[in-house]
Amino acid sequence: MILNEFIDFETLRVIWWGLLGVLLIGFALTDGFDMGVGALLPFVAKTDVERRVVINTIGPVWEGNQVWFILGGGAIFAAWPPLYAVSFSGFYLAMFLILAALILRPVGFKYRSKREGTKWRTRWDWALFIGGFVPALLFGVAVGNVLLGVPFRFTPDLLSIYEGGSIMKLIGLLRPFALLAGVVSVGMLLMHGAAWLSLKTEGVIKDRARRIGTVAGMVAAGGYALAGLWLAVGVEGYAFAGEVAHDGPSNPLFNEVVRSGSWLTAYAERPWIAIAPVMGFVGIALAVMGLRAGREVTTLLFSKMAILGIVSSVGLTMFPFILPSNIDPTSSLTVWDASSSHMTLFVMLVGTAIFMPLILMYTAWVYKVLWGKVTEADVTDNAETLY
Repeated sequence: MILNEFIDFETLRVIWWGLLGVLLIGFALTDGFDMGVGALLPFVAKTDVERRVVINTIGPVWEGNQVWFILGGGAIFAAWPPLYAVSFSGFYLAMFLILAALILRPVGFKYRSKREGTKWRTRWDWALFIGGFVPALLFGVAVGNVLLGVPFRFTPDLLSIYEGGSIMKLIGLLRPFALLAGVVSVGMLLMHGAAWLSLKTEGVIKDRARRIGTVAGMVAAGGYALAGLWLAVGVEGYAFAGEVAHDGPSNPLFNEVVRSGSWLTAYAERPWIAIAPVMGFVGIALAVMGLRAGREVTTLLFSKMAILGIVSSVGLTMFPFILPSNIDPTSSLTVWDASSSHMTLFVMLVGTAIFMPLILMYTAWVYKVLWGKVTEADVTDNAETLY
């Protein structure tokens, strides 16, 4: 009762749903251009010096950007334990592939320039490509599967059961709609990486990045539009069958969920959320126009706006559902029945209020210090100290 005087359980759940979205969007906005640059590396840079220029545009910042990924995973573990348990169980092999790809990135940065051989460096360049392309694709595939529903259920004692063996779990993720979501993710992050290279490089690297980024943005916009149409006519949504206690116990089996209509009925119930997809389309259009015109800072900002709109549109469309089940809808995880306790969420919120501003200030300071272009002269003059 005393805790309710500060902030009630329902409000805390919504705040932590929003904070989870902020962390995931923060990861996409920052580490997203790292992945995009990695995936673009073999195509925008042809010589060794050019490739070192591209690598050194993200070399000083990728570790800090990845903090958002760690924070997002920690938030899922602490604030939404059932979500952590079910998603890591169901997406285990996909998570393993993502982590393996992400591990290639720091190893590639550290070892690529340790030897002079062309074959040695080319292999590590393709490792950096994998470290960017594979996570970008699989994160999108995961989001597509969340919208489709995941094959899990809870027993009466809340033991989660995920249908299928390990290999079948991975193969089962590769559904057509999920693959389309993966294409949107790759296109979006390639555009974002191209916008970053347009800001941080010059000459032929910048020109190649602009051309590829323009095509990637068009692919992302087309895929996003097709995904919206697919959701409207080919994917059932989820809804509660009765009244739901927003401050009740964290037990999804206490609420009855049914498949109903389309996910896009959310836009009739909450018309204001249409701002998210509008931001997505407008951001892509302005970023593509900026790439074609050779603009730099505004292009990156519009690319970030596109990512903010696209990623937030998923969460806003699904709210209050977080991870639906397509074999037992009642087992679906929602904001109202999948969180940690009232006290846990409150203590975490206090910690977040203290440390999040420090992280943001540090990040802003780092980007200010590292502002400016990376040139071929920088690489050749500092060959022993740069990547």
